[in-house]
Amino acid sequence: MNHIVTVQDAVTAFADFMEPTAAELDAIEQEMPVILADVDLLDAQIITLDRTPTELDVRRIRRARRRALAARVALLNRTAGASLPGGAA
Repeated sequence: MNHIVTVQDAVTAFADFMEPTAAELDAIEQEMPVILADVDLLDAQIITLDRTPTELDVRRIRRARRRALAARVALLNRTAGASLPGGAA
């Protein structure tokens, strides 16, 4: 009978090094409004998958799409402003 040996130690040996860095966590934190707006848009779209969208559903999707776009624009403006020296436009 052959015994199957697990390789748990080999697989998790580098787990400490695979943690996100502080810079990566900061980037995720900056992108969180965009992520949440995209989740809201997906929720609004998922609601209408199995039925014909009502006027309320259409408005909900439209508002969610606008919020998602506004969050992306705000993120781009923050990152563009941070990368330009002296605040030049």
